[in-house]
Amino acid sequence: MAQKPVLRIGHLRITDHLILGITDLKVQKGKETFDHCHLEPVVKTGWMEVADGLADGSLDGAFVLAPTAMDLVYSGVELKLILFGHRAGSILVKSNRAGINGVEDYEGKFVLIPYQLSVHNMLFHQLLAKKGLTPGKSGQQGVNVFLEEMAPGMMPDVLREDEDGEIAGFMVAEPIGSQAVNDGFCQTHYLSKDLWADHPCCVVVMHEEIVRDHPEAVQELTHSLVRSGTAADARPSAAALVGSFFLDQERTLVETILTDPPDRLSTARLFPVTAELAVIQDYMCDEMGVLKGKIDLERFVEPRFAEVARAR
Repeated sequence: MAQKPVLRIGHLRITDHLILGITDLKVQKGKETFDHCHLEPVVKTGWMEVADGLADGSLDGAFVLAPTAMDLVYSGVELKLILFGHRAGSILVKSNRAGINGVEDYEGKFVLIPYQLSVHNMLFHQLLAKKGLTPGKSGQQGVNVFLEEMAPGMMPDVLREDEDGEIAGFMVAEPIGSQAVNDGFCQTHYLSKDLWADHPCCVVVMHEEIVRDHPEAVQELTHSLVRSGTAADARPSAAALVGSFFLDQERTLVETILTDPPDRLSTARLFPVTAELAVIQDYMCDEMGVLKGKIDLERFVEPRFAEVARAR
């Protein structure tokens, strides 16, 4: 009998990746059995680490930002998108010291983002563009809101220590933003779902070689992730308990993010929708210029596993 492959799946400690934690716990507790693979979640501290792991093959797959995955494919990394990891679930927070009332007050300030190739960057760009502001890196011509990339877990400490209020805030996945708000040095400015309702963000990708050589393993993982997403949506209190360990956060905080308001983060509708990915790709390529070029999304998305798993 052929040896079962070990699927090394990269992720961060964020609620966007909660369904992976639920699946991993089910396997550890013997509530689910994987017959075709061994699951090995691999936690990373930032998006560059996830991207590098996919690029060098040390990861077989990952929960990764959709535009980052597109950029990797454009650069020649052979990946297939098998599932959305979640919908919505991020937050823009503003520093109490920065004097931010309206969007126009971001002018001349620094704002932290988790990665240039992120939906966070896109949504913030859209928000500023409506007010005639131009975000970008410090020193770029015409830029009047300055973006700094930073690993999500570092953002709260950096903002807390900015006594002069030069950093206006940050946009990031939960629970990092809401924990910072609870700590008292910043406030919620926007939930990402209020900028684009039910938006995609992180996607589940696998190397094409894994999809080709071990389709049963990919199907098994997809089935479990879909079930985990459905369960988290139906029983957020139980999902929050799992999340408190997976994310190393307070259970009450995780439950708030899953329930208040109800559409703040969704794990129930994970079927990969190519048209929504096209919105991201077109904007970040044509309007922002941060994607090097466009990929064939129909070839990138592999929906058959989600179809068999009856993902919504």
